[in-house]
Amino acid sequence: MSQNNKKNISHSIFQRLLNRAKSNREDFNLLLSRYGMERFLYRLSISSHNDRFILKGASLFLVWKGQSYRITRDADLLGLGNSDLERLAEVFRGICSVECQNDGMIYLPDSLKAEEIREEQEYDGVRMTLIGLLNQARVPLQIDIGFGDAVTPDPEDVEYPTLFDGPPPLLKAYPRYTLVAEKLESMVKLGLANSRVKDFYDIWLLSKIFSFEGTVLQKAIGNTFNRRRTPLPVSVPLAFTPVFFEDPQKKVQWTAFIKRSKPDIQAANLAAVIMDISGFLSPVIESLRSDVPFETLWLPGQRWGARS
Repeated sequence: MSQNNKKNISHSIFQRLLNRAKSNREDFNLLLSRYGMERFLYRLSISSHNDRFILKGASLFLVWKGQSYRITRDADLLGLGNSDLERLAEVFRGICSVECQNDGMIYLPDSLKAEEIREEQEYDGVRMTLIGLLNQARVPLQIDIGFGDAVTPDPEDVEYPTLFDGPPPLLKAYPRYTLVAEKLESMVKLGLANSRVKDFYDIWLLSKIFSFEGTVLQKAIGNTFNRRRTPLPVSVPLAFTPVFFEDPQKKVQWTAFIKRSKPDIQAANLAAVIMDISGFLSPVIESLRSDVPFETLWLPGQRWGARS
């Protein structure tokens, strides 16, 4: 394809994003970020490394329901195999250059930076940042990669939604059970030090829009806590108590999250969210402590109940 044709396609897609932003009153920069991530994930999906990464995190809401529910610009992956920083950087530079149908995006391999993510001074994965270009507009991307986690049940095959008519990324992805389990484990492990109030919103939202098999969620939580070597709480997790949700700093963090993320489904306040989460997860935690099967069903926005 000639350079002129490539430029024409890039300009055309840029204009389509602008038109959509205006007609739907959407944030253009968010659309640009979404498109840039979508096309990068497509390159990953057709690369020789597609079986080494599993999609996780809040972008799964877009996969499952066709909408994000809250603003998120980044992507999260579980990496399988080697977690060496330089090796991963080499892999992602290669993905930047994967040949594919022209979608207007260019990714700059030399812009890629890889650094360790550390949470509470513990190694928590690798963060990749890079720059894409669409019609000369810069599109910063961030992808966080974790390693070593259990996925229960097995990863799902998903089709990542596309903004236009380009071929979709076909990826392996977390089931919702593992998404809940990992966020719960962080809440239990970090206690009052946890500043990730978005995790509380995400679990609350999951409980409102999905059903859950009790035995599967029980297994997912047990596997995640075991793999991460986190003991089950012997009493009510601190994160589910007023010590947490009445803490002034947590209230500030929650207010900032709501302002920044603009969630589609509003919750009354942090206390109400946590009380709902406790009703969702405390019975499962208790069943794990008691080592008894949790053979019940959760219906969206309701309570655990016996199977009919």
